[in-house]
Amino acid sequence: MSEPGPAAWPTAPIRTERLVLRASEARDRTAFVELFSSPEVGTYLGGPRPRDQLDREMPEVPGRRPGLFVITLDGAMIGMVTFDRRDAGRPGHVRPEAGEAELGYLLLPEAWGRGYAAEACAAALGWFTEAHPGEPLVLCTQVANERSMRLAARLGFTEVERFEEYGAAQWLGVWSPDARSG
Repeated sequence: MSEPGPAAWPTAPIRTERLVLRASEARDRTAFVELFSSPEVGTYLGGPRPRDQLDREMPEVPGRRPGLFVITLDGAMIGMVTFDRRDAGRPGHVRPEAGEAELGYLLLPEAWGRGYAAEACAAALGWFTEAHPGEPLVLCTQVANERSMRLAARLGFTEVERFEEYGAAQWLGVWSPDARSG
């Protein structure tokens, strides 16, 4: 998060039943390139980025910033969970002053369909609740991204509004820790 507040960063690794969420390391660089160049991952994000460009521009330790957790399975990066400030100039807010924390996540296609996104996001939400008590949290996804819509509901996000952005219908939800359904 651009303004991490009281939470120290990097935080200690977060362990779940199958995963570890931790700060980025140099060994994650190849997986970051895979993630951002994947046509499947880029489907609802404006498409993949060119691999050669990513190879040239990706820092030695990519994603090393407050609010970014690398998701690892058996020590290998399979994705990431992020908390960023939602830009005040974009549509979709729950506070008049905007700048809400926004949950994001990306997983490599080979990790899809196994519940890793739900497990990682639930663990990250637990961290967020402790690190930023009482702060609103939003999630925005394309309406066409049915998997993301289902995960948002499962995690306890409820719809605030829909709007058009990037040439597609978008869904904005706000998180309610008490609304989680599993």
